[in-house]
Amino acid sequence: MKIAYFHASKYGNGIKVAEEFKERMAARGVTVNIHHIREAKPKEMPPADLHLFSSPGRMGKPRGCARRFLKKAALPPGTKYAILTTEGAPRPDKKTGRLPTEEEQAKWQRVTPIMNEILQGKGLVKVAEGKVLVTGMKGPLEEGWRKKVEDFASLIPLLP
Repeated sequence: MKIAYFHASKYGNGIKVAEEFKERMAARGVTVNIHHIREAKPKEMPPADLHLFSSPGRMGKPRGCARRFLKKAALPPGTKYAILTTEGAPRPDKKTGRLPTEEEQAKWQRVTPIMNEILQGKGLVKVAEGKVLVTGMKGPLEEGWRKKVEDFASLIPLLP
């Protein structure tokens, strides 16, 4: 099985996650080729059994370059894909100290829904999705992030 992994890492958190995913999948006998979207050509997507897309959150959305890449990606309908994002960890309200609920977070953190909308609009088929939280603007990744990547990797079915 071959996976083409496309990330839009800006501060290096996304590439850390990609490398960890690659190691986890290699242990399962799967080849993962990692590409930064700025070095890839969306009209010339490499053949793979699964295309995995990753973007950090920027103002609650995928980075603009990631959205443009996904819109231009030339993949036939029925292509299998997965999404693994790096998103800002929720912060407590400064006045109350209360963390936002899942519903409140979903209103402003729309990275995965936007990516899914673009890809499913092209007729692609989602296999898995996940996210790893980033505790500050430039990092670091949340505690236990490797376990999250391992759990995500276990969601990927081994395709023939």
